[in-house]
Amino acid sequence: MTRRSFLTLAGSALLLTACGFTLRGQQDYVFKRLAITGAAPSVVARLTRIVEGGSDTVVVTVPANADAVLRVAESRGNSVLTLNSLGVVEEYQLNYTLNYTLFGPDGRVLIQPSSIALNRAITYNDQYTQAKSAETEILFSDMQNDAVDQLIRRLAVVRSLHPAAGEEVPSAAPRAPLPPPPL
Repeated sequence: MTRRSFLTLAGSALLLTACGFTLRGQQDYVFKRLAITGAAPSVVARLTRIVEGGSDTVVVTVPANADAVLRVAESRGNSVLTLNSLGVVEEYQLNYTLNYTLFGPDGRVLIQPSSIALNRAITYNDQYTQAKSAETEILFSDMQNDAVDQLIRRLAVVRSLHPAAGEEVPSAAPRAPLPPPPL
């Protein structure tokens, strides 16, 4: 029984390494003191926890004491996705956008203004208004956490606090606009 368990464990470990899975590990940011401005408290708390927990960088509250300043703004919205035959909404699309820019100590832009846009579909029924409201908040929280995780990976791309011309990190758009429909 012990040998079978060991072989199962070894096989699982081999499969995980073969698919490219690696633990997040220690992050080495160029900046050692980061200030976060304009973000909601929940975003600041998650960013602080991830940055300080996975690197030697600390989050400071005063931008003047920081090596880099991260300016963040978020927006939430929804749009009608589907209607039934009576014109009553059956599904909504929830939209979450996180806009951000990273500045160096001298005010130079290290990451151009960028955005992370996420959306989720949610069914709707008038009979379950309270439950759907709670589900909406859970989905927005999930999208917020996902956007912060993506932002953390984006911060790791910065290689210099004083980049030469053309070496700054380009902006990232959520997606390219769709081409116009054929006539």
